[in-house]
Amino acid sequence: MLEDYLAELQKIKLLAPEEEQALWQAYKDRGDLEARSHLIEQYQPLVFREVRRWQVRADIVSDTLQEGTLGLIEAVERYDYRRGVAFPLFAVHRIRGAVLDYLKREGAVRALSLDEPDERGVTLQETLCDEQPDPAEVTHRQLLLDKVSHVLQRLPDKEQAVVEGVYLNDVAQKHLAQRLDISLPYVYRLQKRGIRRVRGMLSRFIHESRK
Repeated sequence: MLEDYLAELQKIKLLAPEEEQALWQAYKDRGDLEARSHLIEQYQPLVFREVRRWQVRADIVSDTLQEGTLGLIEAVERYDYRRGVAFPLFAVHRIRGAVLDYLKREGAVRALSLDEPDERGVTLQETLCDEQPDPAEVTHRQLLLDKVSHVLQRLPDKEQAVVEGVYLNDVAQKHLAQRLDISLPYVYRLQKRGIRRVRGMLSRFIHESRK
């Protein structure tokens, strides 16, 4: 089953922004269930990436992927594309929550590194202890996610495509170069320049929000 799942992942092709937008509109505005299925399929790599990062035992990998997919489905159903927040930013927390809930039920959490920080510097121990998040922190986090989405929209087109591709959609730089019809070194320059702009705009936002 796992081999079949990985084979299917390899077949997934990245959608152009306008194609994805059309799918969200078809599902959310017209109730198109085929568009819903396409969106769930498109974002299966998010589930695989989340499961892989926790080093799940081989005997429960398939079940963990299924639980993560349930989190993805919930995210698709609850997502509001009109808010302008990038879907991966919205979905990753629900996918992670579904995966960790399952691992806790299976008693598999002990096998994970509780003190190993993730890409945001947050450890699994902190994630598990956060059963009742502070409403103010939740609000601030959502404001930050909204701001990230807004900041990305302000980048020049190619910088935005590269930053979103690399950091939100896990697309390799060489594939972005082919898709945008530019050289690989130029992709790296756009990535570096885009991140510099994002950090600058976000640092101002964070500084102002703490006043």
